[in-house]
Formats: sequence, structure tokens, C-alpha cells
Amino acid sequence: MHAMTASVFVAGLTMSLTASAAQTERASGTSSWGLGIGLASSQQAYTDIDRDNEAIPLIYFENDYVQLFGPRAEIKLPGLQISESNELEFNLVAKYDSSGYEEGDSRILDGMDDRDGGFWAGAVVRWEHELFDVSAEWLADASSKSDGQRVTVELERSWRWGEHITLTPRLAAVWQDKEYVDYYFGVRSDEARFDRPTYQGKSGINTEFGVRTSYMVDRHHSVFLDLEAVRLASEIEDSPLVDSSTENSVRFGYLYRF
Repeated sequence: MHAMTASVFVAGLTMSLTASAAQTERASGTSSWGLGIGLASSQQAYTDIDRDNEAIPLIYFENDYVQLFGPRAEIKLPGLQISESNELEFNLVAKYDSSGYEEGDSRILDGMDDRDGGFWAGAVVRWEHELFDVSAEWLADASSKSDGQRVTVELERSWRWGEHITLTPRLAAVWQDKEYVDYYFGVRSDEARFDRPTYQGKSGINTEFGVRTSYMVDRHHSVFLDLEAVRLASEIEDSPLVDSSTENSVRFGYLYRF
């Protein structure tokens, strides 16, 4: 799996499966865990890079204090009940993000130094409302690979049909600082060539739109389908490594809860 694809894949699985599979468990006050598998097909914006198709095993655990899903963990802090239908949730976040590439992933990357992923840490606040949910997440590169930061603000709304089917569209803005953009999309002076001039990245905002549908077969079995399209910031689109203004992905997952 290309590293950047793996990062997008895991992020989508975290949002999708925990949103559907944990619905009933959060209210119960008991621990829950599960095993499953996810499948993803993703297209990155790097020039001439192939579409990536991959499978990944899933491990899920949640109780009143912590939630673990794949390479992402959240420590739950005391929330704030604004009203009967309004609640603020505060969590600390730690995750492994495998964003990056190897020079053999595409012709345009030949001769480039590899860009590695790393461990990220930060915090997220979620506002649960009867009409929609809003979240704001800040993450910083704790492993000092890119020394970057990212802030994601997301709005989503869920509709349920009966006890089994949930449909959730979402819209998000993702700000990435100049260190992040420069590390993953910049070209250093010693990497430049005639068709790949030096490029220094600047901060920018990606726009993401997605929709997921989940089906809970019963209290043990659940599946989901997630579609996502990303409109890249102009600061990324201007990179000589990139030949597209968009990225897209399709994800399917299955989870068995014990």
C-alpha cells in the first residue's frame, strides 16, 4: 500500500466503523471490542501514480475511558452537557500516520528522498446536536518527520432507517501548515530536475466531501461503505509532483463485535 493511501484509508475507517459499530456500546457503559477487515481503493494526486487497492486487518476496543481503532487511540475526557440535546465531548488523540511515499511509487518521484510518516498527537472536540454533529481536531507531528500540524473542522449529519441502516454525509475543511505541505509536496534543491523544479510548500486548506452508509446486521455484525472526494488546496495543486486537483477513495469494511 502506498503510504499516503494507508493514511487516508485508516482515517476513513476510524470515522466510519467507530461511528456505526460503537453506537449501542457508548450508552451501555461496558467495554466492547471487535475484529474485522477493511478494503480500500484510493487515487492520489501524484503524477502517474497508480490507483491503490489494499486490505487491512482491524482491531477495535472501547470503554468509558479510551477508544482504540487500528493505529488511532483516544483518551476520553469529561464532557460538557450544554442542554438535553447539546453535548461537548473532549478527547486526547494519538495516532500513527503513514503518510508519505517511496521514490519508486511513481516516475515523478524518481530521485526524491523518501517521505516518511510518524506518530501524531493532539486533541479533538465534538459537538453533538440533534440536527448535526461538528468536530474540530488539532494534530501535530510528534515524531518530527515533517514537524507539521493539521486542523480539521468537520460537519456531518446522520439519518437512520429502522434499526439497521444509517446514512451519513459529511463536509470537512483540513488546514495543513507549510511544514506539512513542504515535506510531502515540496521539491528540495538537490531533488530538482528539468521537469521537477524546486518547490517550497505553503500552508493550505483541502476540502473533503464524503458519505458513508452502515448496516448493522445484528449486535455482532456490521458493515459499511464510504465514498470520499478531496479538493486539494492550490498550494498542493501547484506542486510539480502533482497532476490533479482532486483525490478520491472508496472504502468497505466489516467488523465483528464480541
